[in-house]
Amino acid sequence: MASKLYRDEAVVLRTYKLGEADRLLVLLTRQHGQVRAVAKGVARTNSRFGGRLQPFNLVDLQLHKGRNLDTVTQVQTLEAYAGPIMANYSAYTCAATMAETAQRLTEEVNAYEGANSQYLLLVGALNALARARHPSGLVLDSYLLRSLSLAGWAPSCFDCALCGAKGPHEYFSVQNGGALCDACRQPGSIHVDSEAMVLLGALLSGDWPTVYACPQLVRGQVSAIVSAYVTWHLERRLASLSLVERA
Repeated sequence: MASKLYRDEAVVLRTYKLGEADRLLVLLTRQHGQVRAVAKGVARTNSRFGGRLQPFNLVDLQLHKGRNLDTVTQVQTLEAYAGPIMANYSAYTCAATMAETAQRLTEEVNAYEGANSQYLLLVGALNALARARHPSGLVLDSYLLRSLSLAGWAPSCFDCALCGAKGPHEYFSVQNGGALCDACRQPGSIHVDSEAMVLLGALLSGDWPTVYACPQLVRGQVSAIVSAYVTWHLERRLASLSLVERA
């Protein structure tokens, strides 16, 4: 009979109280997609690994496969991102939004190929937040655009999303997938500055030199576009996104 034990790396997305001392964990693993597991006794002061299973931490886990929920049997910390992220409100709210997005995008394991890519993208974004490599809001916007792109919803930031006419263009439509030319402009399209389109494209591609070269005045407009875009495709507003402080 095949062993029910397996091992994987994971980011802790969320935890729920389960009884007096147990916790229900939502994990994004490297090889098994999203996993829900029980960590028994982690709320007790003498728990061997309670502090390691905090949201945003990167861990190496051994789990026992269960009928409905798996059980954590061993855990080792690979990167303790929780500490520095939770010590900074801006980083914390951005990380919470990213974790919520990752949870939504990986709920259906077989919905699309790319769970491993979503895992790697999230690890990189949490690393950037924990080490303050870039402003938290920019890391969040870049992550949201790139995670949606991996899910098959990459916005067009230059050519027209409907007819393919070469850009740059002055309108952006959340419903139609990005930039629109004058001929394809739809009701509800957003008029955007050319610098905003450049910033959107740079955040999507991870081109940080271009991100920093864009005027700060357009960041607010871009953040609003990104928020609207992710809300449209996830079909409801992310609860954590309302807590993010925007410049």
